[in-house]
Amino acid sequence: MPTVEESTRPRLTGARLGPSFDAVTPLPSPRPPAAPAVRIAHVTKRYGAGPVVLDDVSLDIAPGEFVCLLGASGCGKSTLLNLVAGLEPVTTGAIETPADGAAVMFQEAALMPWLTARRNVELALRLRGASRGERRTEAEHLLATVNLTEAADRRPHELSGGMRQRVALARALAQDRSVLLMDEPFAALDAITRDLLHEELERVWRATGRTIVFVTHNVREAARLGERVILLSSRPGRISGEWRVAQTSGRRIESPEVGALASEITAELRKEISRNAS
Repeated sequence: MPTVEESTRPRLTGARLGPSFDAVTPLPSPRPPAAPAVRIAHVTKRYGAGPVVLDDVSLDIAPGEFVCLLGASGCGKSTLLNLVAGLEPVTTGAIETPADGAAVMFQEAALMPWLTARRNVELALRLRGASRGERRTEAEHLLATVNLTEAADRRPHELSGGMRQRVALARALAQDRSVLLMDEPFAALDAITRDLLHEELERVWRATGRTIVFVTHNVREAARLGERVILLSSRPGRISGEWRVAQTSGRRIESPEVGALASEITAELRKEISRNAS
């Protein structure tokens, strides 16, 4: 005769070992993909009656993504960055960015020569409306973020080119915007300083979660930094190639994987330059 425990134990029939279908708790619906941090939709740019600079460019950039825009000189890279920054109007198409816009860092540091490094950063904080005490504390924090604590009281002429660019980066971060646009910020630097700043920028990007759009004509730089590399054709600028990098941590300019990607991109870039020259 079955015991009480045996008589109350659930019986399993057939091959079904789980609860009945009606008892299954429904799984939550998958989350919809996050809206792009930057959306460029069918953008064309022409200056007056001149030739078309950018032609029907469409690109979505995800929050926190590091995208490099690459192409030959004159292909419209900087123009596209200026359109995203709102510095110039599009001719046709649309660009969506966060409500507070984007911070911009240019090739030239453009620091105020009569202000110290800290005061240059504080200037951006002042424009944000921060109080005097808040400005000093936050500026010192941002200079520490770019490893320039010891240079806070130096003026631009007392800093090396790489240090001035770090101050400019700290000033751009002081704007506290989720999107950072960078227009060939390391182009004028020597190779060793540029490599060091690549490491600094990557560290800051991972620490802050900023969305970065980085314009360069240096193929290896794009292969070193970008999660995604977008190649623009020569005028009119169109997206002619795209590469995604699955593993971005641990890369160096001399890494074999960076060299392989740079070679592949260079081959496509040469095709674009030859096509434009013919």
